[in-house]
Amino acid sequence: MSNRNFFSELKRRNVYKVAIAYLVGGWALAQGIAQVFPVFDVPNWAIRSIVLVIIVGFPVALACAWFLEITPEGLKRTEDVDPTTPHSVHGPWIYIVIIGAALSLSLFFLGRYSATPRQRMVSKKSIAVLPLVNESGDPQDEYFSDGLSEELIAALGQIGGLKVIGRSSSFRFKDRKEEPKVIGEKLGVNTLLEGTVRKQGDRVRIVAALVNSADGITLWTRTFDRELKDIFALQQEIASAVASSLKVTLLGASATSMQVAAPSNAEAHNAYLQAHFRLLRRNVDDYRKAITYYDEATRLDPNYALAYAERAEAWTLVGDLAGERPTAYPKARSDAEKAVAIAPALAEAHAALGWVRFFVEWKFAEGLKELERAKELSPANPTANDLLARVIVYVGRFEDAERQARYAVEIDPLSVSAYFNLSRVLFNAGKLDQAEAAARKVPELQPTASSSHRFQVLVAVERHDGEGVLREANLEPDENFKRFGLALGHFVQGNRKEADAALADLIAHAHDRLAYQIAEVYAVRGEADKVFEWLQTSFDQRDGGTLSLLVDPLLHNFRGDPRYQKLRDKLGMPAP
Repeated sequence: MSNRNFFSELKRRNVYKVAIAYLVGGWALAQGIAQVFPVFDVPNWAIRSIVLVIIVGFPVALACAWFLEITPEGLKRTEDVDPTTPHSVHGPWIYIVIIGAALSLSLFFLGRYSATPRQRMVSKKSIAVLPLVNESGDPQDEYFSDGLSEELIAALGQIGGLKVIGRSSSFRFKDRKEEPKVIGEKLGVNTLLEGTVRKQGDRVRIVAALVNSADGITLWTRTFDRELKDIFALQQEIASAVASSLKVTLLGASATSMQVAAPSNAEAHNAYLQAHFRLLRRNVDDYRKAITYYDEATRLDPNYALAYAERAEAWTLVGDLAGERPTAYPKARSDAEKAVAIAPALAEAHAALGWVRFFVEWKFAEGLKELERAKELSPANPTANDLLARVIVYVGRFEDAERQARYAVEIDPLSVSAYFNLSRVLFNAGKLDQAEAAARKVPELQPTASSSHRFQVLVAVERHDGEGVLREANLEPDENFKRFGLALGHFVQGNRKEADAALADLIAHAHDRLAYQIAEVYAVRGEADKVFEWLQTSFDQRDGGTLSLLVDPLLHNFRGDPRYQKLRDKLGMPAP
Protein backbone atom coordinates (compact mmCIF):
# COMPACT_ATOMS: atom_id res chain seq x y z
CA MET A 1 0.00 0.00 0.00
CA SER A 2 1.48 3.39 -1.00
CA ASN A 3 1.88 6.15 1.60
CA ARG A 4 -0.85 8.16 -0.12
CA ASN A 5 -3.29 5.25 -0.09
CA PHE A 6 -2.35 4.43 3.51
CA PHE A 7 -3.16 7.92 4.81
CA SER A 8 -6.34 7.99 2.74
CA GLU A 9 -7.31 4.69 4.33
CA LEU A 10 -6.61 6.09 7.81
CA LYS A 11 -8.99 8.91 7.05
CA ARG A 12 -11.65 6.60 5.55
CA ARG A 13 -11.55 4.32 8.57
CA ASN A 14 -11.94 7.28 10.99
CA VAL A 15 -8.61 6.53 12.69
CA TYR A 16 -7.82 10.26 12.88
CA LYS A 17 -11.18 11.00 14.49
CA VAL A 18 -10.81 8.20 17.01
CA ALA A 19 -7.30 9.39 17.90
CA ILE A 20 -8.45 12.96 18.49
CA ALA A 21 -11.56 11.93 20.42
CA TYR A 22 -9.61 9.47 22.55
CA LEU A 23 -6.84 11.94 23.38
CA VAL A 24 -9.29 14.67 24.34
CA GLY A 25 -11.58 12.33 26.25
CA GLY A 26 -8.69 10.52 27.96
CA TRP A 27 -7.10 13.80 29.01
CA ALA A 28 -10.40 15.02 30.42
CA LEU A 29 -10.90 11.76 32.32
CA ALA A 30 -7.37 11.90 33.75
CA GLN A 31 -7.90 15.50 34.89
CA GLY A 32 -11.18 14.55 36.53
CA ILE A 33 -9.62 11.62 38.33
CA ALA A 34 -6.72 13.76 39.57
CA GLN A 35 -9.14 16.37 40.97
CA VAL A 36 -11.89 14.18 42.40
CA PHE A 37 -10.24 11.00 43.69
CA PRO A 38 -7.98 12.67 46.33
CA VAL A 39 -11.10 14.19 47.94
CA PHE A 40 -12.22 10.64 48.76
CA ASP A 41 -8.69 9.62 49.88
CA VAL A 42 -8.30 7.19 46.97
CA PRO A 43 -4.65 6.01 47.17
CA ASN A 44 -2.18 7.35 44.62
CA TRP A 45 -1.39 3.88 43.27
CA ALA A 46 -5.05 3.48 42.21
CA ILE A 47 -5.01 6.85 40.41
CA ARG A 48 -1.77 5.96 38.66
CA SER A 49 -3.19 2.57 37.62
CA ILE A 50 -6.26 4.15 36.01
CA VAL A 51 -4.13 6.70 34.14
CA LEU A 52 -1.89 3.86 32.93
CA VAL A 53 -4.96 2.00 31.63
CA ILE A 54 -6.01 5.13 29.73
CA ILE A 55 -2.55 5.34 28.13
CA VAL A 56 -2.46 1.64 27.23
CA GLY A 57 -5.96 1.92 25.75
CA PHE A 58 -4.87 4.44 23.11
CA PRO A 59 -3.26 1.98 20.66
CA VAL A 60 -6.14 -0.42 21.33
CA ALA A 61 -8.63 2.28 20.27
CA LEU A 62 -6.64 2.98 17.10
CA ALA A 63 -6.56 -0.73 16.26
CA CYS A 64 -10.34 -0.98 16.73
CA ALA A 65 -10.82 2.04 14.44
CA TRP A 66 -8.69 0.36 11.76
CA PHE A 67 -10.34 -3.05 11.87
CA LEU A 68 -13.96 -2.04 12.67
CA GLU A 69 -16.46 0.39 11.12
CA ILE A 70 -19.53 2.05 12.58
CA THR A 71 -22.36 1.80 10.02
CA PRO A 72 -26.10 2.50 10.11
CA GLU A 73 -26.53 -1.27 10.46
CA GLY A 74 -24.18 -1.41 13.45
CA LEU A 75 -20.55 -2.37 14.05
CA LYS A 76 -18.89 -4.30 11.19
CA ARG A 77 -15.45 -5.50 10.22
CA THR A 78 -13.81 -3.11 7.75
CA GLU A 79 -13.26 -5.88 5.20
CA ASP A 80 -17.03 -6.47 5.08
CA VAL A 81 -17.87 -2.85 4.23
CA ASP A 82 -18.03 -1.53 0.66
CA PRO A 83 -15.53 1.35 0.57
CA THR A 84 -17.46 3.08 -2.25
CA THR A 85 -20.65 3.31 -0.24
CA PRO A 86 -21.12 6.16 2.27
CA HIS A 87 -21.70 4.49 5.59
CA SER A 88 -19.83 5.99 8.48
CA VAL A 89 -21.71 7.72 11.23
CA HIS A 90 -19.84 11.00 11.65
CA GLY A 91 -22.12 12.87 14.02
CA PRO A 92 -20.98 11.44 17.36
CA TRP A 93 -17.28 12.21 16.78
CA ILE A 94 -17.66 15.96 16.64
CA TYR A 95 -19.79 15.98 19.81
CA ILE A 96 -17.29 13.78 21.64
CA VAL A 97 -14.44 16.11 20.69
CA ILE A 98 -16.30 19.33 21.64
CA ILE A 99 -17.63 18.01 24.97
CA GLY A 100 -14.32 16.36 25.85
CA ALA A 101 -12.33 19.49 25.01
CA ALA A 102 -14.60 21.68 27.13
CA LEU A 103 -14.43 19.26 30.06
CA SER A 104 -10.67 18.88 29.72
CA LEU A 105 -10.02 22.63 29.71
CA SER A 106 -12.35 23.19 32.66
CA LEU A 107 -10.66 20.53 34.78
CA PHE A 108 -7.19 21.70 33.74
CA PHE A 109 -7.79 25.26 34.88
CA LEU A 110 -9.54 24.04 38.02
CA GLY A 111 -6.50 21.99 38.92
CA ARG A 112 -3.98 24.65 37.89
CA TYR A 113 -5.46 27.49 39.87
CA SER A 114 -6.68 25.54 42.87
CA ALA A 115 -3.40 23.69 43.41
CA THR A 116 -3.17 24.60 47.05
CA PRO A 117 -2.83 22.34 50.04
CA ARG A 118 -5.99 20.35 50.43
CA GLN A 119 -8.73 22.57 51.72
CA ARG A 120 -9.42 22.00 55.37
CA MET A 121 -12.56 20.06 56.06
CA VAL A 122 -14.37 21.18 59.17
CA SER A 123 -14.69 18.22 61.51
CA LYS A 124 -17.75 17.99 63.72
CA LYS A 125 -15.46 16.90 66.57
CA SER A 126 -13.01 19.78 66.47
CA ILE A 127 -12.07 22.62 68.76
CA ALA A 128 -9.73 25.60 69.06
CA VAL A 129 -8.86 27.00 72.46
CA LEU A 130 -8.69 30.76 72.11
CA PRO A 131 -6.42 32.54 74.61
CA LEU A 132 -8.42 33.28 77.72
CA VAL A 133 -8.92 36.97 78.35
CA ASN A 134 -7.17 38.44 81.39
CA GLU A 135 -9.75 40.64 83.16
CA SER A 136 -7.75 41.17 86.33
CA GLY A 137 -6.71 44.69 85.38
CA ASP A 138 -3.02 43.82 85.80
CA PRO A 139 -1.05 42.91 82.64
CA GLN A 140 1.39 40.97 84.82
CA ASP A 141 -1.34 38.40 85.43
CA GLU A 142 -1.41 37.53 81.73
CA TYR A 143 0.99 34.64 82.23
CA PHE A 144 -1.71 32.88 84.24
CA SER A 145 -4.42 33.23 81.59
CA ASP A 146 -1.98 32.25 78.83
CA GLY A 147 -0.73 29.33 80.89
CA LEU A 148 -4.25 28.09 81.50
CA SER A 149 -5.01 28.33 77.79
CA GLU A 150 -1.96 26.18 77.04
CA GLU A 151 -2.94 23.68 79.71
CA LEU A 152 -6.36 23.35 78.10
CA ILE A 153 -4.82 22.74 74.68
CA ALA A 154 -2.53 20.07 76.14
CA ALA A 155 -5.34 18.38 78.06
CA LEU A 156 -7.76 18.36 75.13
CA GLY A 157 -5.02 17.06 72.87
CA GLN A 158 -5.01 13.80 74.81
CA ILE A 159 -8.58 13.02 73.83
CA GLY A 160 -8.70 10.52 71.00
CA GLY A 161 -11.10 11.40 68.18
CA LEU A 162 -11.03 15.13 68.92
CA LYS A 163 -9.24 17.52 66.57
CA VAL A 164 -7.53 20.20 68.66
CA ILE A 165 -5.84 23.20 67.06
CA GLY A 166 -2.28 23.86 68.19
CA ARG A 167 -1.08 26.82 70.22
CA SER A 168 0.82 28.56 67.43
CA SER A 169 -2.41 28.85 65.42
CA SER A 170 -4.95 29.56 68.16
CA PHE A 171 -2.74 32.18 69.85
CA ARG A 172 -2.73 34.23 66.63
CA PHE A 173 -6.23 35.25 67.72
CA LYS A 174 -5.16 36.51 71.13
CA ASP A 175 -6.23 40.06 70.31
CA ARG A 176 -9.13 38.77 68.27
CA LYS A 177 -11.54 41.03 66.51
CA GLU A 178 -12.90 38.42 64.11
CA GLU A 179 -16.30 36.84 64.55
CA PRO A 180 -16.45 33.17 65.69
CA LYS A 181 -17.50 32.11 62.19
CA VAL A 182 -14.39 33.68 60.61
CA ILE A 183 -12.07 32.15 63.22
CA GLY A 184 -13.72 28.76 62.80
CA GLU A 185 -13.26 28.90 59.02
CA LYS A 186 -9.62 29.96 59.29
CA LEU A 187 -8.80 27.20 61.76
CA GLY A 188 -11.08 24.53 60.29
CA VAL A 189 -13.09 23.85 63.47
CA ASN A 190 -16.75 23.97 64.37
CA THR A 191 -16.33 24.79 68.07
CA LEU A 192 -14.30 27.35 70.00
CA LEU A 193 -13.41 27.36 73.68
CA GLU A 194 -13.16 30.88 75.01
CA GLY A 195 -13.33 32.47 78.41
CA THR A 196 -12.11 34.99 80.94
CA VAL A 197 -9.83 34.99 83.98
CA ARG A 198 -10.26 37.43 86.86
CA LYS A 199 -7.93 37.47 89.85
CA GLN A 200 -8.95 39.38 92.97
CA GLY A 201 -6.88 39.14 96.10
CA ASP A 202 -6.33 35.51 96.97
CA ARG A 203 -9.14 34.24 94.75
CA VAL A 204 -9.62 33.68 91.03
CA ARG A 205 -12.74 33.28 88.92
CA ILE A 206 -12.51 31.53 85.56
CA VAL A 207 -15.39 31.36 83.10
CA ALA A 208 -15.05 28.92 80.20
CA ALA A 209 -17.55 28.64 77.36
CA LEU A 210 -17.89 26.33 74.38
CA VAL A 211 -19.15 28.22 71.32
CA ASN A 212 -20.50 27.01 68.01
CA SER A 213 -18.28 28.79 65.50
CA ALA A 214 -20.93 28.79 62.76
CA ASP A 215 -23.46 30.94 64.62
CA GLY A 216 -21.73 32.05 67.85
CA ILE A 217 -24.25 30.21 70.06
CA THR A 218 -22.90 29.06 73.43
CA LEU A 219 -23.17 25.28 73.79
CA TRP A 220 -21.71 24.88 77.25
CA THR A 221 -20.38 27.10 80.02
CA ARG A 222 -18.83 26.60 83.41
CA THR A 223 -17.52 28.90 86.14
CA PHE A 224 -14.69 28.07 88.55
CA ASP A 225 -14.13 29.98 91.80
CA ARG A 226 -10.94 28.94 93.58
CA GLU A 227 -8.39 30.14 96.13
CA LEU A 228 -4.96 30.98 94.80
CA LYS A 229 -3.02 28.65 97.07
CA ASP A 230 -1.12 26.88 94.29
CA ILE A 231 -1.65 28.70 91.04
CA PHE A 232 -0.23 25.98 88.80
CA ALA A 233 -2.04 23.15 90.55
CA LEU A 234 -5.17 25.23 90.00
CA GLN A 235 -4.38 25.50 86.28
CA GLN A 236 -4.07 21.74 86.07
CA GLU A 237 -7.27 21.15 88.01
CA ILE A 238 -9.33 23.48 85.82
CA ALA A 239 -7.81 22.21 82.58
CA SER A 240 -8.58 18.63 83.57
CA ALA A 241 -12.14 19.49 84.60
CA VAL A 242 -12.86 21.42 81.41
CA ALA A 243 -11.33 18.69 79.24
CA SER A 244 -13.38 15.99 80.93
CA SER A 245 -16.59 18.00 80.58
CA LEU A 246 -15.92 18.75 76.91
CA LYS A 247 -15.17 15.10 76.26
CA VAL A 248 -18.74 14.36 77.30
CA THR A 249 -20.18 17.33 75.37
CA LEU A 250 -18.32 16.85 72.11
CA LEU A 251 -17.80 13.10 71.94
CA GLY A 252 -20.48 11.69 74.18
CA ALA A 253 -17.77 9.76 76.03
CA SER A 254 -17.49 9.20 79.76
CA ALA A 255 -15.55 11.82 81.67
CA THR A 256 -12.01 10.93 82.70
CA SER A 257 -9.26 12.94 84.29
CA MET A 258 -6.62 14.31 81.93
CA GLN A 259 -2.92 14.51 82.62
CA VAL A 260 -1.42 17.93 82.04
CA ALA A 261 2.08 19.20 82.69
CA ALA A 262 2.66 22.57 84.32
CA PRO A 263 5.62 24.39 85.85
CA SER A 264 5.82 25.07 89.57
CA ASN A 265 7.20 28.58 89.22
CA ALA A 266 5.53 31.62 87.68
CA GLU A 267 8.80 33.22 86.56
CA ALA A 268 9.86 29.95 84.94
CA HIS A 269 6.62 29.90 83.02
CA ASN A 270 7.13 33.47 81.83
CA ALA A 271 10.61 32.54 80.58
CA TYR A 272 9.17 29.50 78.81
CA LEU A 273 6.52 31.59 77.03
CA GLN A 274 9.19 33.95 75.71
CA ALA A 275 11.33 31.00 74.59
CA HIS A 276 8.42 29.34 72.82
CA PHE A 277 7.62 32.57 71.00
CA ARG A 278 11.22 32.75 69.74
CA LEU A 279 11.25 29.08 68.72
CA LEU A 280 8.28 29.64 66.40
CA ARG A 281 10.08 32.43 64.50
CA ARG A 282 12.24 29.80 62.74
CA ASN A 283 15.63 31.49 62.30
CA VAL A 284 19.02 30.97 63.92
CA ASP A 285 19.12 34.24 65.88
CA ASP A 286 15.74 33.55 67.44
CA TYR A 287 16.69 29.92 68.18
CA ARG A 288 19.66 31.21 70.15
CA LYS A 289 17.47 33.69 72.05
CA ALA A 290 14.96 30.92 72.73
CA ILE A 291 17.71 28.79 74.28
CA THR A 292 18.64 31.57 76.71
CA TYR A 293 15.01 31.79 77.86
CA TYR A 294 14.78 28.00 78.16
CA ASP A 295 17.94 28.15 80.27
CA GLU A 296 16.22 30.60 82.60
CA ALA A 297 13.07 28.48 82.77
CA THR A 298 14.96 25.30 83.69
CA ARG A 299 17.13 27.19 86.20
CA LEU A 300 14.04 28.43 88.01
CA ASP A 301 12.25 25.09 87.67
CA PRO A 302 14.72 22.18 87.24
CA ASN A 303 11.81 19.80 86.56
CA TYR A 304 10.26 21.80 83.72
CA ALA A 305 10.02 18.91 81.25
CA LEU A 306 8.39 20.87 78.44
CA ALA A 307 11.18 23.46 78.49
CA TYR A 308 13.81 20.71 78.22
CA ALA A 309 11.91 19.10 75.32
CA GLU A 310 11.64 22.32 73.31
CA ARG A 311 15.22 23.33 74.07
CA ALA A 312 16.32 19.98 72.60
CA GLU A 313 14.64 20.90 69.31
CA ALA A 314 16.20 24.37 69.40
CA TRP A 315 19.68 22.87 69.90
CA THR A 316 19.26 20.54 66.91
CA LEU A 317 18.23 23.44 64.68
CA VAL A 318 21.08 25.69 65.84
CA GLY A 319 23.54 22.84 65.38
CA ASP A 320 22.38 22.09 61.85
CA LEU A 321 21.77 25.59 60.51
CA ALA A 322 24.78 27.25 62.20
CA GLY A 323 27.22 24.36 61.67
CA GLU A 324 27.67 23.85 65.44
CA ARG A 325 26.80 20.15 65.49
CA PRO A 326 29.66 18.90 67.71
CA THR A 327 28.64 21.21 70.56
CA ALA A 328 24.89 21.53 70.03
CA TYR A 329 23.93 17.91 69.34
CA PRO A 330 25.09 16.46 72.69
CA LYS A 331 23.09 19.17 74.47
CA ALA A 332 20.00 18.28 72.42
CA ARG A 333 20.40 14.61 73.36
CA SER A 334 20.82 15.43 77.05
CA ASP A 335 17.75 17.70 77.11
CA ALA A 336 15.52 15.20 75.32
CA GLU A 337 16.53 12.32 77.59
CA LYS A 338 16.00 14.49 80.66
CA ALA A 339 12.53 15.54 79.48
CA VAL A 340 11.45 11.90 79.17
CA ALA A 341 12.98 11.03 82.55
CA ILE A 342 11.07 13.85 84.26
CA ALA A 343 7.73 13.37 82.44
CA PRO A 344 7.48 9.91 80.82
CA ALA A 345 3.84 10.57 79.85
CA LEU A 346 4.53 13.91 78.14
CA ALA A 347 4.06 13.69 74.38
CA GLU A 348 6.45 16.56 73.64
CA ALA A 349 9.20 14.78 75.60
CA HIS A 350 8.96 11.62 73.50
CA ALA A 351 8.68 13.72 70.33
CA ALA A 352 11.90 15.55 71.23
CA LEU A 353 13.69 12.29 71.98
CA GLY A 354 12.44 10.73 68.75
CA TRP A 355 13.63 13.77 66.78
CA VAL A 356 17.07 13.58 68.39
CA ARG A 357 17.35 9.81 67.83
CA PHE A 358 16.39 10.20 64.14
CA PHE A 359 17.85 13.55 63.11
CA VAL A 360 20.92 13.76 65.35
CA GLU A 361 21.99 10.20 66.11
CA TRP A 362 20.69 8.61 62.89
CA LYS A 363 19.08 5.82 64.89
CA PHE A 364 16.12 5.72 62.55
CA ALA A 365 14.09 2.84 63.98
CA GLU A 366 14.41 4.17 67.55
CA GLY A 367 13.49 7.67 66.42
CA LEU A 368 10.35 6.52 64.64
CA LYS A 369 9.34 4.46 67.66
CA GLU A 370 9.63 7.44 70.00
CA LEU A 371 7.73 9.74 67.65
CA GLU A 372 4.93 7.21 67.23
CA ARG A 373 4.83 6.87 71.03
CA ALA A 374 4.42 10.66 71.29
CA LYS A 375 1.44 10.55 68.96
CA GLU A 376 -0.10 7.69 70.96
CA LEU A 377 0.13 9.77 74.13
CA SER A 378 -1.47 12.83 72.53
CA PRO A 379 -3.03 12.16 69.09
CA ALA A 380 -3.69 15.83 68.34
CA ASN A 381 -0.40 17.18 69.69
CA PRO A 382 1.05 19.57 67.05
CA THR A 383 4.68 18.95 68.01
CA ALA A 384 4.35 15.17 67.85
CA ASN A 385 2.53 15.28 64.52
CA ASP A 386 4.86 17.82 62.95
CA LEU A 387 8.07 16.00 63.91
CA LEU A 388 6.66 12.64 62.80
CA ALA A 389 5.73 14.15 59.44
CA ARG A 390 9.25 15.57 59.10
CA VAL A 391 10.98 12.19 59.32
CA ILE A 392 8.84 9.61 57.54
CA VAL A 393 9.37 11.29 54.17
CA TYR A 394 13.08 10.48 54.42
CA VAL A 395 12.40 6.74 54.21
CA GLY A 396 10.30 7.18 51.07
CA ARG A 397 6.87 6.65 52.63
CA PHE A 398 5.42 9.43 50.49
CA GLU A 399 1.74 8.65 50.95
CA ASP A 400 2.10 8.27 54.73
CA ALA A 401 4.26 11.38 54.87
CA GLU A 402 1.79 13.47 52.90
CA ARG A 403 -1.13 12.25 55.00
CA GLN A 404 0.77 13.02 58.20
CA ALA A 405 1.98 16.41 56.96
CA ARG A 406 -1.52 17.44 55.92
CA TYR A 407 -2.84 16.39 59.31
CA ALA A 408 -0.13 18.48 60.99
CA VAL A 409 -1.36 21.47 58.96
CA GLU A 410 -4.97 20.65 59.78
CA ILE A 411 -4.42 20.72 63.55
CA ASP A 412 -2.09 23.75 63.39
CA PRO A 413 -3.22 25.56 60.22
CA LEU A 414 -1.23 28.74 60.85
CA SER A 415 2.03 26.96 61.73
CA VAL A 416 5.11 27.89 59.70
CA SER A 417 6.81 24.60 60.48
CA ALA A 418 3.82 22.52 59.36
CA TYR A 419 3.59 24.26 55.98
CA PHE A 420 7.36 24.09 55.45
CA ASN A 421 7.33 20.36 56.05
CA LEU A 422 4.30 19.85 53.81
CA SER A 423 6.14 21.61 50.99
CA ARG A 424 9.17 19.35 51.59
CA VAL A 425 7.02 16.20 51.40
CA LEU A 426 5.19 17.31 48.25
CA PHE A 427 8.42 18.37 46.52
CA ASN A 428 10.09 15.03 47.17
CA ALA A 429 6.93 13.27 45.97
CA GLY A 430 7.11 15.20 42.68
CA LYS A 431 3.90 17.21 43.24
CA LEU A 432 5.39 20.52 42.20
CA ASP A 433 2.27 22.70 41.98
CA GLN A 434 1.09 21.63 45.42
CA ALA A 435 4.60 21.93 46.87
CA GLU A 436 4.87 25.51 45.61
CA ALA A 437 1.46 26.44 47.03
CA ALA A 438 2.39 25.06 50.46
CA ALA A 439 5.83 26.70 50.36
CA ARG A 440 4.34 30.13 49.67
CA LYS A 441 2.46 29.96 52.98
CA VAL A 442 5.76 29.97 54.91
CA PRO A 443 6.92 33.55 54.18
CA GLU A 444 3.30 34.66 54.28
CA LEU A 445 3.02 33.46 57.90
CA GLN A 446 6.60 34.27 58.98
CA PRO A 447 8.57 36.50 56.58
CA THR A 448 11.82 36.20 58.56
CA ALA A 449 11.85 32.38 58.74
CA SER A 450 15.12 30.82 57.65
CA SER A 451 15.00 29.02 54.26
CA SER A 452 11.43 30.25 53.81
CA HIS A 453 11.96 30.35 50.02
CA ARG A 454 13.94 27.11 49.72
CA PHE A 455 11.23 24.96 48.20
CA GLN A 456 10.01 27.72 45.89
CA VAL A 457 13.61 27.73 44.58
CA LEU A 458 13.74 23.94 44.21
CA VAL A 459 10.37 23.76 42.47
CA ALA A 460 11.57 26.37 39.96
CA VAL A 461 14.76 24.35 39.42
CA GLU A 462 12.71 21.25 38.60
CA ARG A 463 10.72 23.34 36.11
CA HIS A 464 13.95 24.66 34.55
CA ASP A 465 12.72 28.18 35.34
CA GLY A 466 15.94 30.10 35.94
CA GLU A 467 14.20 33.44 36.28
CA GLY A 468 11.89 31.99 38.94
CA VAL A 469 14.83 30.49 40.86
CA LEU A 470 16.64 33.85 40.95
CA ARG A 471 13.49 35.71 41.95
CA GLU A 472 12.83 33.41 44.92
CA ALA A 473 16.52 33.29 45.91
CA ASN A 474 16.65 37.08 46.21
CA LEU A 475 13.64 36.98 48.56
CA GLU A 476 15.32 34.51 50.94
CA PRO A 477 16.12 36.13 54.35
CA ASP A 478 18.86 33.62 55.24
CA GLU A 479 22.08 34.70 53.48
CA ASN A 480 23.45 31.19 53.03
CA PHE A 481 20.25 29.80 51.53
CA LYS A 482 20.15 32.91 49.35
CA ARG A 483 23.63 32.00 48.06
CA PHE A 484 22.39 28.45 47.46
CA GLY A 485 19.48 29.73 45.38
CA LEU A 486 21.65 32.11 43.36
CA ALA A 487 24.13 29.34 42.53
CA LEU A 488 21.24 27.25 41.19
CA GLY A 489 19.43 30.08 39.45
CA HIS A 490 22.35 31.41 37.47
CA PHE A 491 23.19 27.92 36.23
CA VAL A 492 19.61 27.12 35.22
CA GLN A 493 19.44 30.54 33.54
CA GLY A 494 22.56 29.67 31.54
CA ASN A 495 24.80 32.31 33.15
CA ARG A 496 27.83 30.07 33.67
CA LYS A 497 30.21 32.79 34.83
CA GLU A 498 27.74 34.09 37.43
CA ALA A 499 26.86 30.52 38.44
CA ASP A 500 30.51 29.65 39.11
CA ALA A 501 30.99 32.82 41.16
CA ALA A 502 27.82 32.19 43.19
CA LEU A 503 28.86 28.59 43.89
CA ALA A 504 32.32 29.71 45.01
CA ASP A 505 30.64 32.25 47.32
CA LEU A 506 28.38 29.53 48.75
CA ILE A 507 31.33 27.21 49.41
CA ALA A 508 33.38 30.01 51.00
CA HIS A 509 30.63 31.01 53.44
CA ALA A 510 28.70 27.79 54.10
CA HIS A 511 30.94 24.76 53.53
CA ASP A 512 30.46 23.80 57.20
CA ARG A 513 26.69 24.44 57.22
CA LEU A 514 25.25 23.59 53.81
CA ALA A 515 27.47 20.80 52.50
CA TYR A 516 24.43 18.87 51.33
CA GLN A 517 23.06 21.90 49.46
CA ILE A 518 26.45 22.32 47.76
CA ALA A 519 26.13 18.70 46.60
CA GLU A 520 22.68 19.55 45.24
CA VAL A 521 24.11 22.45 43.22
CA TYR A 522 26.72 20.15 41.68
CA ALA A 523 23.94 17.63 40.96
CA VAL A 524 22.02 20.24 38.95
CA ARG A 525 25.26 21.07 37.16
CA GLY A 526 25.77 17.37 36.38
CA GLU A 527 29.25 17.16 37.95
CA ALA A 528 29.15 13.65 39.44
CA ASP A 529 32.58 13.60 41.11
CA LYS A 530 31.85 16.84 42.93
CA VAL A 531 28.40 15.59 43.90
CA PHE A 532 29.82 12.60 45.74
CA GLU A 533 32.71 14.58 47.20
CA TRP A 534 30.24 16.94 48.89
CA LEU A 535 27.80 14.18 49.81
CA GLN A 536 30.65 12.51 51.66
CA THR A 537 31.46 15.82 53.37
CA SER A 538 27.79 16.16 54.31
CA PHE A 539 27.83 12.64 55.73
CA ASP A 540 31.03 13.27 57.72
CA GLN A 541 29.61 16.50 59.15
CA ARG A 542 26.34 14.78 60.15
CA ASP A 543 24.53 17.38 58.04
CA GLY A 544 20.78 16.88 58.39
CA GLY A 545 20.37 17.30 54.65
CA THR A 546 22.07 13.93 54.17
CA LEU A 547 18.86 12.27 55.34
CA SER A 548 17.26 13.34 52.02
CA LEU A 549 19.63 11.06 50.12
CA LEU A 550 17.01 8.42 49.27
CA VAL A 551 14.26 10.76 48.12
CA ASP A 552 15.82 13.96 46.75
CA PRO A 553 14.67 14.50 43.11
CA LEU A 554 17.86 16.45 42.38
CA LEU A 555 19.92 13.28 42.95
CA HIS A 556 17.74 11.06 40.77
CA ASN A 557 20.27 10.85 37.92
CA PHE A 558 23.02 9.63 40.26
CA ARG A 559 21.25 6.71 41.88
CA GLY A 560 22.79 4.20 39.48
CA ASP A 561 26.30 5.26 40.50
CA PRO A 562 28.04 2.67 42.77
CA ARG A 563 29.13 5.55 45.02
CA TYR A 564 25.49 6.38 45.68
CA GLN A 565 24.70 2.83 46.81
CA LYS A 566 27.81 2.77 49.00
CA LEU A 567 26.84 6.01 50.72
CA ARG A 568 23.27 4.84 51.14
CA ASP A 569 24.51 1.64 52.82
CA LYS A 570 26.71 3.67 55.17
CA LEU A 571 23.78 5.88 56.10
CA GLY A 572 21.72 2.83 57.05
CA MET A 573 18.39 4.39 56.15
CA PRO A 574 15.60 1.82 55.68
CA ALA A 575 14.89 1.24 51.99
CA PRO A 576 11.83 3.07 50.59
